[in-house]
Amino acid sequence: MRVLSIAKRLIKQLRGDKRSIALMFVAPVFVMYLLSAILCSATTTPNIDVISSVPNTYVTKLQNLANVKKVESEEIALNNLKDKSIDAYIIFKENSPKITIEGADPAITSLVMNTLNKLSNNSTSKKSEITFLHGSKDMGTFDSMAPILMGFFIFFFVFLIAGVAFLRERISGTLERILASPLKRWEIVLGYFLGFGSFVAIQTIILQLFSVYGLNVPLVGSFWTVLIINLVLASGSLALGTLLSAFARNEFQLFQFIPIVIVPQIMFSGIFDLRNSPVWARVLSKIFPMTYGAEALRDVMLRGKSLIDVKFDLLMLVGYAILFLVLNTLALKKYRKA
Repeated sequence: MRVLSIAKRLIKQLRGDKRSIALMFVAPVFVMYLLSAILCSATTTPNIDVISSVPNTYVTKLQNLANVKKVESEEIALNNLKDKSIDAYIIFKENSPKITIEGADPAITSLVMNTLNKLSNNSTSKKSEITFLHGSKDMGTFDSMAPILMGFFIFFFVFLIAGVAFLRERISGTLERILASPLKRWEIVLGYFLGFGSFVAIQTIILQLFSVYGLNVPLVGSFWTVLIINLVLASGSLALGTLLSAFARNEFQLFQFIPIVIVPQIMFSGIFDLRNSPVWARVLSKIFPMTYGAEALRDVMLRGKSLIDVKFDLLMLVGYAILFLVLNTLALKKYRKA
């Protein structure tokens, strides 16, 4: 009977928490649906440009295996490759195909290589010459995914630690006492942001140092450019964590945001190729900060781009951090209006 009484009390308590009940049943279904939509639309056909001088017979055979587009010059094809709108391009020199592969994604590289192997088995042309714009045929999956994983773990742990720390400030009554002071709401939010931010910066530096020098993650671009991106990404996560903690009464409710807010970020940040996914999935990926952080990190670490080259992604991350800080200030209205 005592066991049953404990069980009844917990059931009654959970029934009274409608948000917990809703997330308990809706969140797993939501995440599984997203995963299904992404994996069921995985890329199976590479995008390849061919220079206009490539023989028509070769192009015809290639069209049966890939999405092929003819361009006027190698310069145009190279620009398309740098813009990541294609996976490879082909030009003929001395009746022999020369293939240049983007190379930063081993899965896409493997797809292109398999396509070329099928083509060579049905072709009488000379052996193909293959070069890589980035990386190499020996690049492993972890090497390709490491920039995304590094950014995600920074984002996730900062969100978790900041959210819990800010929540405890509220539960312990510390935040209430600060709100009773003459400080304005934006000053309080900024103060917490800077206070937590000092520890977040140290955490970010340690994780990046371990990733680059401990795990030997490929780093083609500047270490300092990567650090700037990671610090801005962490700032957005810090602001998001403190914002969402304002809507949680305890740690359990804060953790409920993870399936809805955090899990989709890793799914849409570049781990999976989304170009053949439904339109709504590609649109949804654009609303997550991790999408821009992961793209910037991969561009710098794997493609050697500079801070100027990733300025759009960096500005988006800064914009998200500012937005979350503003929303955090507004969220404190429920505790103090002025």
